[in-house]
Amino acid sequence: MAAAQARQAFTGLAGIVLLGVFWGAAVAVGGVNALILCVSLIGCAFILYDFRIGVVLLILMMPLSTSPLMPRAMLGITGLNPLNLLLLGTLGSCLLRGLSDGSLRGFLPQPLLWLLIVPILAAGALGAQHVGEIVPAFHAYGLVAFQDVAGYALEMVAKPLSMVLFALLVGAAVSRSAQPERFLLPMLISTCAVGLSVLAFVAQSGVALHQLASSDSREFLSTLGMHANDQGRFYALAYALLLFTWAEAKEPRLRMALVASMALMVTALALTFSRGAFGAFLLVNLLFLFWRRSVKTLVLFGLAASIALFALPAAVYERLASGEGQGLDAISAGRIDWLWLPLLPEVMRSPVYGSGLGSILWSQPMRVGGGASVLLTTHPHNAYLQALLDMGVLGLLLLCAYFAHVCRQFWKLGADPAVDPAMRGFFQGAAAGLLGFLASSITDGSLMPRPEQALLWLAIGMMYGELHKRRTH
Repeated sequence: MAAAQARQAFTGLAGIVLLGVFWGAAVAVGGVNALILCVSLIGCAFILYDFRIGVVLLILMMPLSTSPLMPRAMLGITGLNPLNLLLLGTLGSCLLRGLSDGSLRGFLPQPLLWLLIVPILAAGALGAQHVGEIVPAFHAYGLVAFQDVAGYALEMVAKPLSMVLFALLVGAAVSRSAQPERFLLPMLISTCAVGLSVLAFVAQSGVALHQLASSDSREFLSTLGMHANDQGRFYALAYALLLFTWAEAKEPRLRMALVASMALMVTALALTFSRGAFGAFLLVNLLFLFWRRSVKTLVLFGLAASIALFALPAAVYERLASGEGQGLDAISAGRIDWLWLPLLPEVMRSPVYGSGLGSILWSQPMRVGGGASVLLTTHPHNAYLQALLDMGVLGLLLLCAYFAHVCRQFWKLGADPAVDPAMRGFFQGAAAGLLGFLASSITDGSLMPRPEQALLWLAIGMMYGELHKRRTH
């Protein structure tokens, strides 16, 4: 017996030594990417024990997925990165767990499948036929990250669906957790990390606020991985989740952490100088006052608003007044005359089912992009126009129906006394944040899953987890 135990111990030690030697050599050859890959694979080993560990790591990493600190490829292999490894490892562990206990039924909700996933796959299949027609200028200026159909499928279809997969894994974890409110902690950590990165970047750059607010500096924050408008929508949604959770939470330490996080989100949002995000932020606060109307709430918010309006720097007011008195096109930063109106005839080319994902890349107006009549851009800067171009009226209706379904379920869970108070507030905030997101999408953004929507898809996953738990208990 002792000899057998000694052999097992020796075998385990030898395995650890060999693993160390192997990865030491790999790091010597591959550098930091090999080290990250090693850590990722070790993490996958823990995930096999309990896939919920992977879900927690995903919640921590997903909001940071576009950060320059996150490798896009490792060991020269495109797509081999910590996030994708974590997604696949967590999915594999979840499926193994589901096959063993028979809990896979209901893993993929029908509304999500038919109203979102199927339209994305159909539009992706349609768009793949036009990859060879992409306007050469997009390749010349490095505005697209793919050259062939495989790259198109990875960028335009697989990436959005990876966010959906993230939500499904969150839902599976929540359905198996007695205290799903614990998943709020990694959310707090990741949102604060994103907010702090903006503050640190702006402070280190030494750029003046009036320069940051200028229309010529809209790409300044893109170094962090997302355009300023995308970051603004992220912070507005984060603020909504934090605000409503704070209103319902009972634990004092959690409430203090939520207040500090809200202050950070508001500061980061202000630094984006995104007018669409400012509008979403305002709508979230109005919904909070309307849904929780009371004298105490009105007084508290009135006092906070008075202080905020007084403390806001002049650069914010200058940004809000941009284009005032020069017409709607100036207010829209040239979107109306230089983008929306030229693109509208493209909708009629295929009004029912659209021209495929990313159809603006091969549209007729972009063939003259950069001239005197249209802006050369990969996005129409209107989520609804983008859906019409890519998926037609049918696709737009399906996407809108899906978000209506999500908002309705958020609202039901947010009003359910059987739900934990903090989670109840979280779902109320998700409903308000979704409405703010849909409003801000008029001037930018996308109805397709994108990195700045990480917190929205986290909330959708938690929603499906709660609903699945109710059906099975």
